[in-house]
Amino acid sequence: MADPERPAGRPPLRVLHVSTRYPPGPGGVERHVREVVRRQRDGGLDARVVSSDLYTEIPLVRLENGPVRTWTDVEGVPVLRWPARVLPGELHYPFLPGLYRRLRQEHPALLHVHTYGTYQGFSATALRRLNGVPWVLSAHFHPTWSIWGGARRKALRRVYDRFLSGPVVRSASRVIVQTAEEERLLREVVEPSVLVRIPPGYTPLPPPSGEGEGFRARYGVPGPFLLFVGRLASNKGLAPLLGAFAELAPKRPELSLILVGEDGGEARGTLEEAARRGLGERVRWVGFVAEDALLASAYAEAECLVLPSEYEAFGLVLVEALAQGTPVVASRVGGMREIVEPGRNGALVPPGDPRALAQALEELLSDPAHAREMGRWGRENTVPRYRWENVVAALGRLYQEVLAGQGPAP
Repeated sequence: MADPERPAGRPPLRVLHVSTRYPPGPGGVERHVREVVRRQRDGGLDARVVSSDLYTEIPLVRLENGPVRTWTDVEGVPVLRWPARVLPGELHYPFLPGLYRRLRQEHPALLHVHTYGTYQGFSATALRRLNGVPWVLSAHFHPTWSIWGGARRKALRRVYDRFLSGPVVRSASRVIVQTAEEERLLREVVEPSVLVRIPPGYTPLPPPSGEGEGFRARYGVPGPFLLFVGRLASNKGLAPLLGAFAELAPKRPELSLILVGEDGGEARGTLEEAARRGLGERVRWVGFVAEDALLASAYAEAECLVLPSEYEAFGLVLVEALAQGTPVVASRVGGMREIVEPGRNGALVPPGDPRALAQALEELLSDPAHAREMGRWGRENTVPRYRWENVVAALGRLYQEVLAGQGPAP
């Protein structure tokens, strides 16, 4: 992306992306920020990342190097790690004391804040009102009922929605959503001043690991398997997934269920429930798969990817699976409805309904030829819609509008 409106001879404009976590911390938002910033820097923008020292939030794990209050290079991206404090117990809310003062010292031309409801929104609002620095918000919005964490965390979010979100969100020059459903749900809570829809990008994984080096060989998976990829968190539909697999298991004794992803607080309970149902040997959690070629193998070798979440703003793992020619089964909610086309690249089912999920999986498993055709169709028709080049170009136009003063008054 070209540097917006920079006269010759001047240094590139500095844009600070502010996100609660950043790689190596796992997660979809984290990957999104990384891909955008890398490409913006390649295009000549001085794009940088301000994040926290958290690796994961639930369970609370900090990065080994701790907070780094100066700029450090992370795979070619300048990153500043600010120390986070986290509210105790079920609240699990990170806040970054002193962030406003640190952002002000950097003299950014623009802030790009990631994720609705996070502490950095308050800092960005203060920076605009006190120092005139414009900011944009990528909402990555989840409705309150779908966020992961306990009841107290959801109660805290309801307080934010009702009393605090309006002034923060309306102070942003632009609010970015990824799908029509995300826009609809956000408007139920707060009316942004200027809202823009920009679908996310997809980063192709490397070719799957070769024969004898793939996912099945690495983890000793003996037969066909269903694949779940995502944080093992309370909003990911793991209970109905286990229920659906328990219904399939007697009819398909060779089938396994493989869970890939970081523990978001639900790993132990999920495995204990699998054991209680007599499925302990057939339900496996392998944790986070850091090797992209190995993850590509997992997608390619699976019978299908299952994402039964209560809600997903987008659902990037669906695109990753389709890119390997693997059909998908997902909940009929959120942005997943804009990716999955029933009968063409997979199936959609009501969230929280194990019987409907089991039926959809059984239909797919019973017709392997059709399953392969759905995977092929998704690879050729769905995946090409999501290109990072489109995302970065759209952000470039948006930044130009904001810096030209075409946003709401503070």
